[in-house]
Amino acid sequence: MAGVEVSLKEMMAGVEGAVGAAVVDYTSGMALGTLGGGKDLDLTVAAAGNTDVIRAKVRTMEQLGLKSGIEDILITLDRQYHLIRLVAGRNGNGLFLYLVLDKERSNLAMARHQLKRVEEQLEV
Repeated sequence: MAGVEVSLKEMMAGVEGAVGAAVVDYTSGMALGTLGGGKDLDLTVAAAGNTDVIRAKVRTMEQLGLKSGIEDILITLDRQYHLIRLVAGRNGNGLFLYLVLDKERSNLAMARHQLKRVEEQLEV
């Protein structure tokens, strides 16, 4: 099992083109930890904003009567991918992994695979 700090390092090191990573509590919108980012990518602000994305999607699924769980959410920008993966299981209730990728240098399929691995090992 891995804690937040180790999980962030695995997210950044395990995916080529990773720009920033966060582990976020979407019940509060607060990042439990961040790694990377910079002046053009404030991961704390992104964590709070993406909390709203998750809440909106969960609410919409409830209104539609969908019983499926969310694995991940992909937001594609001109130069970046923003990947959100909800953490399942007893240790992850209310958490999500957030990874920002450089679109030209990353492999989206590998990033999704790595986030799944990190999710399975995360213990908070």
